[in-house]
Amino acid sequence: MKIGSPRELFAGEARVAMTPDSALQLKKLGYDCIIEGGAGKAAGFSDDAYRAVGVEVVEGAEALYASADVIAKVRPPETVEVERLSSDKTLISFFYPAQNKELLERARDKGANVIAMDMVPRISRAQKMDALSSMANIAGYRAVIEAGNNFGRFFTGQVTAAGKVPPAKVLVIGAGVAGLAAIGTATSLGAITYAFDVRPEVAEQIESMGAQFVYLEFEATQDGAATGGYAAPSSPEFREKQLAKFRELAPEIDIVITTALIPGRDAPKLWLADMVASMKPGSVVIDLAAERGGNCDLTVPDQKIVSENGVTIVGYTDFPSRMAAQASTLYSTNIRHMMTDLTPAKDGMIVHNMEDDVIRGATVAKDGEITYPPPPPKIQAIAAAKPKEKVKELTPEEKRAKEVAAFKVQTRNQVGLLVIGGLLMALVGAYAPSEFMAHLIVFVLACFIGFSVIWNVSHSLHTPLMAVTNAISGIVIIGALLQVGSGNWLIVILAALSVLIATINIVGGFLVTRRMLAMFQKS
Repeated sequence: MKIGSPRELFAGEARVAMTPDSALQLKKLGYDCIIEGGAGKAAGFSDDAYRAVGVEVVEGAEALYASADVIAKVRPPETVEVERLSSDKTLISFFYPAQNKELLERARDKGANVIAMDMVPRISRAQKMDALSSMANIAGYRAVIEAGNNFGRFFTGQVTAAGKVPPAKVLVIGAGVAGLAAIGTATSLGAITYAFDVRPEVAEQIESMGAQFVYLEFEATQDGAATGGYAAPSSPEFREKQLAKFRELAPEIDIVITTALIPGRDAPKLWLADMVASMKPGSVVIDLAAERGGNCDLTVPDQKIVSENGVTIVGYTDFPSRMAAQASTLYSTNIRHMMTDLTPAKDGMIVHNMEDDVIRGATVAKDGEITYPPPPPKIQAIAAAKPKEKVKELTPEEKRAKEVAAFKVQTRNQVGLLVIGGLLMALVGAYAPSEFMAHLIVFVLACFIGFSVIWNVSHSLHTPLMAVTNAISGIVIIGALLQVGSGNWLIVILAALSVLIATINIVGGFLVTRRMLAMFQKS
């Protein structure tokens, strides 16, 4: 089968669904690759780069749609593109079926199979195909770059001969993939970063990245986490507390980056006009939810405006496209992983297995039928915590009975071992010479005493490993010193070597311990 990528018709879209690198991987799956001439130019991929890896370059979208069995796109298809589909073709792209019902019905009428990359379920196995997260990651990074471009001062604080420069204060609302990317970029640039999210479990993630989580004084019956890793709508009481906290922060914040979205709904209004009015002149608001109405009251989609008090509000909806090379690389990798799941035999033939959670979740139209919305995945996106078993409290009588039983078992084991050891010693003594028995008894006693000595060494001066090895080395030295006065020259040499090696071990152990302790000293 042939997989092709046309040029995007959406105005200003610079991304492409196939890169030369992803084409090489698709060829390993058995596919032939086609691309429309100039489709990758805006992302920095020339037609010659595609030809160099064996991709066929065709002129015009009609020729590509006629030749390709699988169409890989970025944006949802335009009406003219849906008309070029047929029952033997598969379309893979962002589709947003909840917002494009008429487009979905038209694709169904054409009989084409449609896989929506925005419908990939958020389960662990599907992370490599999660194109929404890939694009959100780029959008969060780019949002900070756009903020820096419109912000008239440094992010990081500096002390210079010309004066002291305070660090910028950044507030990120929504700590999803885009929010976390923005937090990481802002903190790496030296800004004092604050972040808020309705899901309390992300507080640790935010703080681990060097930002401060904004807590609300609110006792909620439930948090804002929803199945699938998305945020759920908040209660009116929670929203009022949230807005009050934002009003308190607004006069101090220099840059606000909003990323809050709820699947299937318009973007919630979180940064209101009065908050913008209380911000300092020169401040910046970057609204990553502009395409769905925006989190800010004053956001105008696809435009940058300046409020009456000098605050810049950026409502661009094409942040990933502004980093087209990187976005195309990540998105084409997501497409390639989807094709890997669709081609289990790696023979260039699609197997549309509707029993697979990922494929079924992403498929919105198949064989002339609309398959949206999908059933919930069999695997939970967020594992539910197992209820802890209650430990039964024992009564004093039960505790005493348990201790007595344990003592009896321990005594029985010790007596048994002593009897078995005594019988073995008697058996050996019946046949072994008297000199051997004397040495054997000394050896057994030495092992017992040595074991007791070693495991009672205090670890206060050095690590447990050093303590045990030094104790063993000390016993070796004592034994060797007792043998140095022997009349046999071989025993004397072996004893001297034992003293030397054990001494090296002890001295080395203390030197290593000293160096380890020095690592924790300030001076």
